[in-house]
Amino acid sequence: MSRVYNFCAGPAALPEAVLTRAQEELLEWQGQGASVMELSHRSKAFIDVMEQAESRLRRLLGVPDDYAVLFQQGGASQQFAAVPLNLSSDTDSADYLVTGQWSKKALAEGARFVNANCVADGAEDNFMSIPPRDGWSLGGGRYFHYCPNETIGGLEFSDVPAVDSPLVADMSSTLLSRPVDVTQFGVIYAGAQKNIGPAGLALVVVQKELLGQARSSCPAMLNWETAATNGSMYNTPPTFAVYLTGLVFEWLESLGGLEVMGAINARKAARLYGHIDNSDFYSNPVSKSARSWMNVPFTLADSALDKVFLDEAEQTGLTNLKGHRSVGGMRASIYNAVPEAAVEALCTFMSEFEQRYG
Repeated sequence: MSRVYNFCAGPAALPEAVLTRAQEELLEWQGQGASVMELSHRSKAFIDVMEQAESRLRRLLGVPDDYAVLFQQGGASQQFAAVPLNLSSDTDSADYLVTGQWSKKALAEGARFVNANCVADGAEDNFMSIPPRDGWSLGGGRYFHYCPNETIGGLEFSDVPAVDSPLVADMSSTLLSRPVDVTQFGVIYAGAQKNIGPAGLALVVVQKELLGQARSSCPAMLNWETAATNGSMYNTPPTFAVYLTGLVFEWLESLGGLEVMGAINARKAARLYGHIDNSDFYSNPVSKSARSWMNVPFTLADSALDKVFLDEAEQTGLTNLKGHRSVGGMRASIYNAVPEAAVEALCTFMSEFEQRYG
């Protein structure tokens, strides 16, 4: 068996140590005589899995006791609706900052349930930079929503917006990539399939004082208070996804936590951006002050070579480098499970490709 270096934006690479552990435990988990997928979610054995996963996440992120940690189904896109349904009435307003395709989708979905005020739209700059703060039209709504890292365009905030409303952040492609001060946020949510675990699971970290405000029409499955009251098991949770996510948390702790992971990710990003910037053949269109650590888009000097680049990269064992269809070019997603060796191999291939075709 030969595993490739997987630069997919999501579902993304998972740590090999986690996959190996899951493989070893697949048929029989910890003497239970059955797979963890076959255990009752009401059994003590699985409740321990859920509780350990939550405890590990709280340690990794430093989540205070006055925040609830929820394991939700449906991915981050389902939370686009859950946010206004839990935090506002249909006559309230809320602020949305649009810096890419995902915050644009969050705004469109949110506008179905709340008077959504777009405080600024980076589309005017083709989402290549963060709209200047002095141009924001803040409405002082029930919450302020933004996406700290836009997976598609490779644009990332270098700081946390200071606003008066509770801050809601879609951290799908950046959560667990480095330390974060949870107390700066009212709500953090994230789809799992980047740095957390398999697709189909979403994490929600929410201030407990924000619970209990959901409108009466909010479906039970989207109500954060319902999830918190029932320990994320109002219905049968995605048990295998929770189990794998717990193994990822354990793996991160074994490395030394998010400080260590953040240093590794900083090195990976610096290596790849440095290679791009030192070349006349490759370029990155995003403002240097807003470049993503996790998602690195780049273009070739001659776009006619794009398919050749992708074909040869795949033959070399470097996969999923095609840019999003709305952007084009290339994109290397270098999440936690993508090792530094993968970035080094990509840079080596890029040098060799430039020598042949540049």
